[in-house]
Amino acid sequence: MPDEFIKNELEEQRPSTPPYFQTTRRDELMYLQPRKNTVLVSHGRPPWYGEDGQRTSDAFVIGVAGGSASGKTHVARQIVHKLGSIPTVIILSQDSFYKFHNEEELALAHANLLDFDHPEAIDMPMFAACLADLKACKQSNIPVYSFAEHQRLEEKRYLYGATIIIAEGIMALHDSALRSLYDLKVFVQCDSDLMLARRIKRDVKERARSVEGILDQYLRYVKPSYDNFVRPSSSHADIIVPGSNNEVAIDLICTHIRQQLQERSNCMRQRMAIPHLYLRSKSGTSSPESRLEDLNLAVLPKTPQLEGIFTILRSKETSRQDFIFFVDRLSTILVENALQHLPYLPKTVVTPVGVESHGMKLDADLICGVTIMRSGGALERGFKRVINDVPVGSLLIQSDSKTGEPMLLQVMLPAYVRLRHLAKDTWVFLLDAQIGTGAAAFMAIRILLDHGVQENHIVFVTFIVARGGGISVLRRAFPEVKVLCGAVDDRVQEGWLEGYKGEGNPEGQGRQVWIMQPGMGQIGDRYYL
Repeated sequence: MPDEFIKNELEEQRPSTPPYFQTTRRDELMYLQPRKNTVLVSHGRPPWYGEDGQRTSDAFVIGVAGGSASGKTHVARQIVHKLGSIPTVIILSQDSFYKFHNEEELALAHANLLDFDHPEAIDMPMFAACLADLKACKQSNIPVYSFAEHQRLEEKRYLYGATIIIAEGIMALHDSALRSLYDLKVFVQCDSDLMLARRIKRDVKERARSVEGILDQYLRYVKPSYDNFVRPSSSHADIIVPGSNNEVAIDLICTHIRQQLQERSNCMRQRMAIPHLYLRSKSGTSSPESRLEDLNLAVLPKTPQLEGIFTILRSKETSRQDFIFFVDRLSTILVENALQHLPYLPKTVVTPVGVESHGMKLDADLICGVTIMRSGGALERGFKRVINDVPVGSLLIQSDSKTGEPMLLQVMLPAYVRLRHLAKDTWVFLLDAQIGTGAAAFMAIRILLDHGVQENHIVFVTFIVARGGGISVLRRAFPEVKVLCGAVDDRVQEGWLEGYKGEGNPEGQGRQVWIMQPGMGQIGDRYYL
């Protein structure tokens, strides 16, 4: 096991993104204070890819620059608040990218004699690289800087999954590499006296500085930097925002962002759910359902034992106790069969009687499981019985209450996957109870690929697959993913869930649903409730 992973193991049970702020009402959102370098989730992240599995749009990136204490962070937060019910947002701070300091520089910093306001104080290439990864819908592990210690810490903060990124800092518009990543460039203009007053108040309270030290630093470094670097960068801005009384400017920015998000939106669940019927409705011509042999599925052999288990699980008369017992049995059988998709090498051992025996050994150092919550959790116990002592993460993907589209709400991935240099060598068992429309499975696979997991290193384990559902679209998009299931159902039936309420659908007008037939019902509810 790599030493780097051991050092990160303590983070294994933490959310893989920093704490989420979740709310379903805009007035509740107004009371939140979005922290820097934190993922803010309102109602989840919609699909950012097409039916071919490829990314269709980047994250929308806003660069916010201005003088020290001009109100950059306040403007960023006001944008978040004004947008209201929005997908995931990250406020990425330039402050995290101050360079690592040696002992001599640390001594100068503690004596307020180190210039933190010069462009050379910031690791611009790292800032641009992290922002480029986030814009391209990949994960990034950004540095953590301590203002009390004047030093970059060893720990990193993992970020992933933003639809909107707000990059803010005094030099946010100074560097050309950064500017090339922005979709909208904003400069916050504020009176110098007001900025100085705000800086004194902030640094005394948040950074334990003395007033004398703050004033000396301001005159020695901050003011010259503003005149020479920060203020000239305003010429690159698309919009100049006042540092106070800026409601009109914020409204204009938010209107533009909403328009851009609408143009980038991609609704694909209905096209995936019953693809042959969708193509027929669009073209007017008949389109045959996918044949089982064309789907490249690994299906458990039909045995009396297996058919007996499925008979119990499909029956609505089965007690919860029996349902849990046989789900755990089936998940164990599935995971045992899934192990054949891992690489093995020949190995010779000597038996207790001194005779050589030729066998095989596993040739994979990094293995983990990822469940698609909530129904995927039903396979977790069986997974842990078969593959002992490996990390298990989770993805929370739920349907939008109005459109039925999958929405990514939370990501908790093992360190193997969070670190890109390890992800490329990691084998991931992706666990979900069923593949009906395939929308959640599609999103989960795309998330793993975004992190650098190789497509042929993903093994999808599920109880049942609907042949007439989205599996054909899924297989075309990701042909190298191994899909192992216990049984194949014939079709997915379109229906309407009356009285369903949720964010964006408070009146309970219901929404479109797709039901596998014969299916096993709501597996998550039957297992957990």
